[in-house]
Amino acid sequence: MTLTGDEQTHFVLVHGACHGAWSWFKLKPLLEAAGHRVTAFDLAASGTDTKVIQQVTTISEYTKPLLDLMATISPGEKVVLVGHSLGGINIALAMDMFPEKVSVGVFLSAFMPDSVNRPSYVLNQYNERTPAEAWLDTQFLPYNTQNESEVSMFFRPKFISSKLYQLCTDEDRELGKILIRPGSLFLKSLSEARPFTKEGYGSVKRVFVVCNEDAAIKKEFQEWMINNNPVDEVKHLKGVDHMSMICDPNQLSVCLLDIALSCP
Repeated sequence: MTLTGDEQTHFVLVHGACHGAWSWFKLKPLLEAAGHRVTAFDLAASGTDTKVIQQVTTISEYTKPLLDLMATISPGEKVVLVGHSLGGINIALAMDMFPEKVSVGVFLSAFMPDSVNRPSYVLNQYNERTPAEAWLDTQFLPYNTQNESEVSMFFRPKFISSKLYQLCTDEDRELGKILIRPGSLFLKSLSEARPFTKEGYGSVKRVFVVCNEDAAIKKEFQEWMINNNPVDEVKHLKGVDHMSMICDPNQLSVCLLDIALSCP
């Protein structure tokens, strides 16, 4: 299937914490087979990026690969930004800086900030509602024990198996265990940042995709974020875990293509 330039959508896929561009390996070819352009890449210290997380001290540094990409988008061109999990914070930053280049921001079971509170607000709310034992064997370590620094986060086998990939195949679960790297929620950086603006981030169309069987960011918290900052549309994926792009890429691709069709 060959689409013309006017019909073709450019999807920009932004992975979640501890993951990389590899997490879109099933979804990307499906969207491309439908005739669209797809960009998936590693954020700083993620995937095959050569930095380690302790070298990345702010959310802006972590998001730089996305912001650099957005700067190269031609004037008049608009992309569909898809942020998964923590990637919701990254796409919000890009939407705030480049609102004219985004046709819609898609929050895929993702942390979705508002334009009132500091960007750390939704993460703080999540942590307050999530008991420490829910993190299972996830490792949290300060970057620097000598001063107040960011904290690294490393998902380990129990958390991966029961909270992230519980509905995925054994092979996909094993792939995650092999490829996942230490990341960070960047709570210190986000708590010091100004709220995203209504003129930038708040002016862009937003769609939230709820994953009903997500055991990491549970459906109730996804709905709380939607109530906290209402979106233009809510979509639902049935029978998928946190890693919807691996668990059921066909259902997700249909959802994203439907979203793209409704964009101006």
